[in-house]
Order: sequence, then structure tokens, then C-alpha cells
Amino acid sequence: MDVISPQALVFAILLLTVALFLWGRWRYDVVAVAALLLVTVTGLVPAGEAFSGFGHPAVVTVAAVLILSRGLMNSGLVDGIAALLGGIGRRPSVQVAVLTGITACFSAFMNNVGAIAVMLPVAVRISRKSGRPPYYILMPVAFGSLLGGLVTMIGTPPNIIVALARAKNGGEPFGLFDFSPVGLGVAAAGLAFVALVGWRLIPERKGRASAEDLFNIEGYVTEVRITKGSPLAGGRLRDLRKFKDLEVNVLGIGRGKKQIAAPSAGETLEEGDILVVEADSDDLAALLKAARLELAEDKELGKDVLGAGAASLQEAVVTANSPLVGNTALGLDLRRRRGINLLAVARRGARLKGRLALIRFEPGDVLLTSGPRDILQEAFQRLGCIPLVRKNTGFGQPRRVVLAGGIFAGGIALAALGVLPVPTALVSAAAAMVFANLIPVRELYDSVDWSVIVLLGAMIPVGRALETTGGAAAVGHLILRLTGDMPPAVSLGVLMLGTMWISDVINNAATAVLMAPVAITLAAALGVSPDPFLMAVAVGASCAFLTPIGHQSNTLVMGPGGYRFGDYWRMGLPLDIIVILAAVPLILRRWPL
Repeated sequence: MDVISPQALVFAILLLTVALFLWGRWRYDVVAVAALLLVTVTGLVPAGEAFSGFGHPAVVTVAAVLILSRGLMNSGLVDGIAALLGGIGRRPSVQVAVLTGITACFSAFMNNVGAIAVMLPVAVRISRKSGRPPYYILMPVAFGSLLGGLVTMIGTPPNIIVALARAKNGGEPFGLFDFSPVGLGVAAAGLAFVALVGWRLIPERKGRASAEDLFNIEGYVTEVRITKGSPLAGGRLRDLRKFKDLEVNVLGIGRGKKQIAAPSAGETLEEGDILVVEADSDDLAALLKAARLELAEDKELGKDVLGAGAASLQEAVVTANSPLVGNTALGLDLRRRRGINLLAVARRGARLKGRLALIRFEPGDVLLTSGPRDILQEAFQRLGCIPLVRKNTGFGQPRRVVLAGGIFAGGIALAALGVLPVPTALVSAAAAMVFANLIPVRELYDSVDWSVIVLLGAMIPVGRALETTGGAAAVGHLILRLTGDMPPAVSLGVLMLGTMWISDVINNAATAVLMAPVAITLAAALGVSPDPFLMAVAVGASCAFLTPIGHQSNTLVMGPGGYRFGDYWRMGLPLDIIVILAAVPLILRRWPL
């Protein structure tokens, strides 16, 4: 029996890894760790180097950028800038141009998902104010966050990975703004297309303009009265659990002039109380019979109770790294542990049917919740959810805004001028924000998307195995065979296109880790500088425009926009072509072969 060659083995592991990424059964960081263990136990990576990726400068830099992003958001600087966008007019093209442009500017200097977290509520608020469904504006905003990441080294993890891959190849790492000559041109071309033409290519979808429209509140919120002789009279709200087969959620209680929003399970029930319940028609009928209740006459009480005092209806989007993903409301006991009522879940613009407590959450799900406003906001932060509508708070305290902006600018200056290496400069700035109390210590670790950190730390040795086994060289020679005797610029374009396609189905950081060695070996085979090929990988890895799964930004707008999987390529495919046509000449001009 022939022994499998190391090169064949690494390709087999990579194919399995990509298949698991696509399947989506397990989170991508878990899949990355499994891939790391496979290349280690098969001897492709020495056991002593298996976890060396977690100390890689790219991992440290990404973590620092995430912490700095939280500091800027906590100061009120970013929210203040976003708050200025309330009066940008009612013309869709103007709204798209302004929102995507601002999102791109944010994304150039902070985490892509952080930029979306700020701009998503702004975009939804503007679409509702205009009386339009949000589909026309949310996908452009998501694409704007990806285009903005091209501009600087810290704009997106692929740029950081590529910058340090150059250093590993014997050169100096790319500087903070070495990406700007190419990134600015590509971003400008992409944003112009999105604002003028791209948004018009998006199919009309039923991502509604309000919570009431999306979830049809009146259709499932009903008021019932506790009658004399009801087994609930004199008991507690938790007694409803005895009706195990019924999906009933009590949202509020009306007792004379008193209104109790989001009541606790220990709330005492009295004869004559009016319960605001969420239930479908079958469960409601069964509840009325089993608990001897009657329909109340006041059909407006539901909204009054839901909006009473500090309580409110709030929508939020589930992010990819949320602890909700893969779990149910019943399993997490959201009401008792977080103090919020889950009223409905929408996926791809449609409310999900079935037992609410048993729905397993997915990234991009839109949740309709009720409860006290302050509790909901804290719960969203802890649960990794982005509220779709936030209060327009404006700039924070001037001292905190100036302090955060100064620390961030100082870190950027130290890195740009070469006073300190980029990782050291950014970690120093992040530490300064902590010492200045812009980021409370309790929030420090919550600021970091640990799934991305684990993904990078695990995939870096996997990428090294691809290089040491000759797998990267094999892919490079395949590209050469495809391009034949054509100029190296064609090979550059093919490499960028292939990187784009891979990034459409797996995480962009993992794509950059795998494709950077391919870029270096392809350049060596052509006898040219590796710099333009590394830049091609950086651009391609960040341009995941064809699917909702290639990047978290795309996933997050899928639910609120009501998009389907096949909607993205309609604007994404021509955008890919524009990016390649703009990027290749810009790369070759700034980084000659």
C-alpha cells in the first residue's frame, strides 16, 4: 500500500476543512482548531510548533484593533459622527452614497463588524423615516464596510496577515498606509458603482420598514382576563408552566390603572388581571379553556403595556459570535436570566413559525424583544446582538471624545512613522485606552472577537503546512498552466479572482492565510517581485461580495434586509469585475513586477 504524500495529505485536510466551513454545522474557529490538530497529528506541523500561531504578530494586531474599535465606540466619537447623518435627504441614491461612504471611512480604521454595528441602526432608521423597506440600503452598507477595509493595514485581518507574510519572506512588513494607494482607488471605484448603479440591481424584498410590519404584532398579541374560579387567580405567573404543551408568553399585566411590563415569573396573579399574551390561535384557544380565561375587551392594552414606563419593543440582529447561535431561548432561559421577553424571530425577512422557545438561533436572525430599555441594551451587548434602532445620542462627553481620538491618532502616528512596529504601537494605544478608562476592564475581553483570534491562531500553522509540503507551489504552478504564456498581469488577475471565490465561502482571514504562500511561490515561479501578488491576495480576500456567508457584514444584513442567498451576486458579481479592473493596474503601478 502506497504511503500518502505530505502534499496530498495537506490538500485532503484543506478540502475537508473547506467542506466543514461550507456545511456550517460547527463554528469556523472550531473547524480551524480541528484542522490544526489534523496537520499536527499527521506530522505535517511539528508538535512543538502547533500553537505557535497564537503568538503570531497578526493575531496580536487583530486583537488590538478590536479593542481600539471598542474604545472609539465607548467614547461616543463614532456614534456622534453617525448621528450627524439624520438629514441626508430622501433620495435613495444620496442615502446609499452617504451611508456607504461613511461606513467605508469607519471600516478603514476599525473592525468591519464594528463599523456595521454603528451604521446598521442608522441605515434602518433612515429607511424607516423615508417609508421604504431597508433592502435597498443595507447590502450597500455591508459592501461599503468591506471596501473600506482595503484602505489601511488595520482595516481588515487579511491586510495584517499579508503585511506580515511579506516580512516572513525576507522583506520589511507592509506599512500602515502601504495599502492606501491601491485601496483608495479600488474603494472609490466600488463605492461609485454601488451608489450609482449597484443598489438598483438588488431585487425588491420584504425586509419591512418597522417592527410592527415585519412581525405583525397585532396578529399574535392578545389580551385575556383572569376570571373568578380560574386556577391562575391567586397563583403566580410561573404557574402557566403547568400547561406544558402550550406556547404562551406573557408580555405584560394590566391591573386597574397599574401596568406591569415584562413581569417576572414570581409575579402574583389576581382575579380581574388582564394578561397580554403572545400565542397563536390554537394555543390561545386551549389556554382559554384550560385556565378558564376570557378575552378582554380592551384591544389597545397590549401596546400600552409593552410600551409602559421604561419598557419597549426592540429589534436586534444576532451576530456570528453571539452565544445565542446554536442555542434556544428555552435552553438559555432568556426571560429569567436576562430579563427580556422574546416575542418573535425573523429569518431572511420572514417570521419563523413553530414553537418560539425551541427555535435554534442562527447568525443574521432578527429578534423582536420586549422589556425595560436599559436591560435590553445591556442584554444585547452581552448576547452579541446589534440593536436595529438605537437612540440618537450624538457625541459623548467632549473630554472622552478628544481623549479617545488622541490616543487612537497617536497609535496610528507611531506605527506610520516607524517609531514602533505596528503591533507594538496598536497594543500600546489599546493599553492607554484601558488606563484612561475608555474601556472598563470588565469590557476588555468582551471587546475581542475570540472566534477570529482562535481562527487565526489555528490557521497560521495550517498555512505553513501548505507551504512546507509544496502545496502552495502546486497551486501556483496550476495558475501558471491556466494562464499559459500570457503576461504576469493576467496571472495576477487570476490569483485575485481565485482568492475572491474562496473568500466567498470561507472566512477572509483564513483565505489570506492560505493564499499568501501561493502568492509568494507564484511570484517566484514567474521570477518577479512578490509584492504585487501579495497585494492581490489582500484585495481578493476582502472582497466577499457573492454570498451572505463570506463575511459577517453580509450575514448581519441578510435578516433585516429580507435577502435571499442568491440576491448578493446580482450586485456582487459586477462589483467583483470592477474591483479586478481597478485593482490590477493600480497594484502594478504602485508595486511593479
